[in-house]
Parts: sequence; C-alpha cells; structure tokens
Amino acid sequence: MLLTEARRPARTTSDGSLVPLAEQDRSLWRPGLIEEGTGLVTGALASGPLGPYQLQAAIAAVHAEARGGGDTDWRQILALYDLLERVAPSPVVTLNRAVAVAMVNGPQAGLDALATLEGDGPMAGHHRLAGLRAHFHELAGQREAAVADYQLAAQRATSLPERRYLESRATRLAGHG
Repeated sequence: MLLTEARRPARTTSDGSLVPLAEQDRSLWRPGLIEEGTGLVTGALASGPLGPYQLQAAIAAVHAEARGGGDTDWRQILALYDLLERVAPSPVVTLNRAVAVAMVNGPQAGLDALATLEGDGPMAGHHRLAGLRAHFHELAGQREAAVADYQLAAQRATSLPERRYLESRATRLAGHG
C-alpha cells in the first residue's frame, strides 16, 4: 500500500487525466514511502511462506525502484509474475503478466499471452484486455489493429478517465494514418 501511495501524485494530471506508469513523472513519486515500502517487502519476502500479497508487493517494489520506465527490471517482474501465477492464478494475473512478457520478449509474445484470455467469460469482454491488446499492437507497429482495439476498449470502459485516455490513444494513432 505504501508503494502504491508513493506513486499516486504522478498517476493523474491536474485535470484528472490518467498517466500510464511508463509516462509518469517519477520525480513526483514519494521516495520516503518507497524506501519504507521496499524495506517492508524485503522483510516479508525473507520471513515466511511466499504468498500472493508478498509477490504483488515485490512487483510494485521493482516498479518503484526504477528511476525511469527504461530502467525497469522486466525480467525480474516476469519471474515474479510467473511465481504469482503458480501461487494464485487468475485472469487478472495472466493479464498483468502479459505486460511483462511483452516487455521481455516483444509485443507479439504479449499478444500470444493475452490470447489465453479471449475465451475467459468476463475477461473476454473487459476493456483492459482490449486496451492491452491495443497497446501491444501499437508497440508492434500495427496501427489499424491498435486503433480498433483502443476504440473497443473505450466503448467497454466504465470509468470516464479510462474512457477518455483510451479514446485519446485511438485518436492519436488514427491521426498518424
């Protein structure tokens, strides 16, 4: 919770628009909370059985320790998600793991990881699945597919800030066509 709170000031703009993790101004993050949170995570990992909360906190710590998006240790995050998927498998874990897969092995590998969720009832129609698929298409240079998936994700989003963000991504990409 400390690690999540430490990043809160950079998660939105002054008008409430969402700022993705990779684009956040990390100088706004609160180093005291990061230091305290990573210390607690380190202690928790060393003192007892490994459970989903420790793994989720460890993933947050790896993100928080990176000075910039390019400094993120995605291999470590993927290893932690691999463990989390064994300890507490869920569609959300699979979705989040796909991000690490894409960052380590490329956007097509991320799309392949997402394909396992396409038939998963509620997740198949979730805006986050379509949004992440759009992001991977964008990273792969597949602009038309990215625009279509961003638009689909925006239609499915229930949060106005998320909808606006997804619409802006679709509009930006469509404008480059």
